[in-house]
Amino acid sequence: MSSSQRQLRSRGAALCALRHGGVVLCPTEGVWGLSCDPARPAALRRLLALKRRPPRKGMILVAAQRAQLRRWMAPVGPEKERRLQASWPGPNTWIVRARQGVPSLLTGGRASIAVRVSDHAPVRELCQSFGSALVSTSANLTGTPAARGSPLRVRRRFAGARLPVWPGELGGAARPSRIIDLASGRVLRA
Repeated sequence: MSSSQRQLRSRGAALCALRHGGVVLCPTEGVWGLSCDPARPAALRRLLALKRRPPRKGMILVAAQRAQLRRWMAPVGPEKERRLQASWPGPNTWIVRARQGVPSLLTGGRASIAVRVSDHAPVRELCQSFGSALVSTSANLTGTPAARGSPLRVRRRFAGARLPVWPGELGGAARPSRIIDLASGRVLRA
């Protein structure tokens, strides 16, 4: 099987898993990430269980374009919209007001949600191919270092879990994305 055939097969397996409530492994800007469909509560619970992450922490949504986030975030005024647009695509995650009805598994029970439009090609391709924003969280057990090794090594951290891999390389970022509160402008993570 050629490299391009393996990539097509890997892409197909990842998309199929997402469409059926699964979790996939995806190369992000700096580390391997776990992604799932934010509209599927069972997928959110599975991802939290894999990471051993408390639901109160909430999750980040990543998108290929701003339009993919409309379903999840409440409208912002023109000035705040300009701030978002000026920082995207890029490594900036914003805390914004969540739309009414967004699952508390995404928000951590708060009225806000964390969102980002990525500039990393594999993440953008995954969101474009799936047709929606996705959950994006580092592929590690809570409290352990983020994963930068090979996909095989990363999958071993989650023994027994079937984690299809979206093909691509990690980006060159040495740190996770910056997190900024849109309402206050306060940087929560540099």
